[in-house]
Amino acid sequence: MAIRSTDEIAETDLVGIGFGPANLALAVALREQGIGANAEGPVRARFFERQPQFGWHRGMLIEGATMQVSFLKDLATVRNPTSEYGYLSYLKEKGRLLDFINHKTFFPLRVEFHDYLDWAAARFTDVVDYRSEVVEIRPVTDEQGVTSLLDVVVRQDGGLVTHRTRNVVVATGLVPVLPPGATNGERTWHSSETLTRVEEIAARDPRRFVVVGAGQSAAEVVAYLHGRFPEAEVHAVLSRYGYSVADDSAFANRIFDPAAVDDYFEASGEVKNQLLGYHANTNYSVVDMDLIQDLYNRSYLENVTGRQRLHIRNISRLCDVESTIDGVRALIEYLPTGEVSALDADAVVYATGYRPGHPAELLGGLVTSCKTDEHGRLEVGRDYRVVTEETLRAGIYLQGPTEHSHGISSGLLSNIAVRAGEIVDTITLGLSGAAVPESVE
Repeated sequence: MAIRSTDEIAETDLVGIGFGPANLALAVALREQGIGANAEGPVRARFFERQPQFGWHRGMLIEGATMQVSFLKDLATVRNPTSEYGYLSYLKEKGRLLDFINHKTFFPLRVEFHDYLDWAAARFTDVVDYRSEVVEIRPVTDEQGVTSLLDVVVRQDGGLVTHRTRNVVVATGLVPVLPPGATNGERTWHSSETLTRVEEIAARDPRRFVVVGAGQSAAEVVAYLHGRFPEAEVHAVLSRYGYSVADDSAFANRIFDPAAVDDYFEASGEVKNQLLGYHANTNYSVVDMDLIQDLYNRSYLENVTGRQRLHIRNISRLCDVESTIDGVRALIEYLPTGEVSALDADAVVYATGYRPGHPAELLGGLVTSCKTDEHGRLEVGRDYRVVTEETLRAGIYLQGPTEHSHGISSGLLSNIAVRAGEIVDTITLGLSGAAVPESVE
């Protein structure tokens, strides 16, 4: 594919890579500050998203599943309570504001929150290109060896198009993780694909599923499959005795506050590790208490009636999966004894989490001009700007892969509104000619 010649290169002040909730919040912050309403504004912004339309975890929009974060932590409200892009504005426009109030909940249905995000994204069609995948970021270096501009190479419309910019904001989202040796296949998939894959397998009249994992997604998939296929068994495989409850208590939830980002950023490496250890149970491998109780009630009722379809295979691990003529054979080890049993199933679902996308995959040769810590991770300033050598003056900002520097909320919805505003403030400052010293050495 040929790249358009330099005289055709479109130039912007900001290119957003990815258009999920994080960069959508950034677009909202730009527009609300009156500097990014469209291409004619003082900050010329463009976003590129490889999906054909806006979408956020579509494969897990399970009927009845609710959010684990308050609706007030939407795209804008924590930063700007009067925002027209907040969740309450969405409800008002949809004619459901009073119904939602009467519902008496802070945690809306996930499908409704996705509709809110889609509603907001529809207001930015003038600054986002879908079906557009960023494949490379290249430095534009002047005669003094200084890089103040970047060329963002985008695959779109069957060709490669280059967009020149002063700043990039990388928000490529999370990447599904499979256990070592596991692969995606016709009968094995990650939980993020659940709704799509289930429709494919439903016609085969499935009789048994295996779900691997101990977190919220695992429990939701177990509950969904158990209800969706009333004649099928569901075997939940987890290395614990049971699902652990998520700590969403009022004091612990302060770990997601914007002020906690300051605390974490200023803390020593030792304290950072302690904080993550203390509060991992607010987010990682934990499940809402209501869902745990629901699954236990189902299991207990089946035990009473003598028709057990829900099987919690605790203190166990899936050690191998073999293909068979009619499905898969799961080999499950009972950890206390080491005994391995074989279980024939129609499908295995891996609810084994996600990892942040690694920005180095896009930065290519620019990585050599970016500072890293002793673990090889990119150093990031408090303003989410990658710390660079003096010769790299174009701004590179990260939304997501900053847990090591900014704390547990980095990959979550909790802080996206405030973070977007902070990034916009820094970029605006830089475009005004002011120095941004904390992210450049």
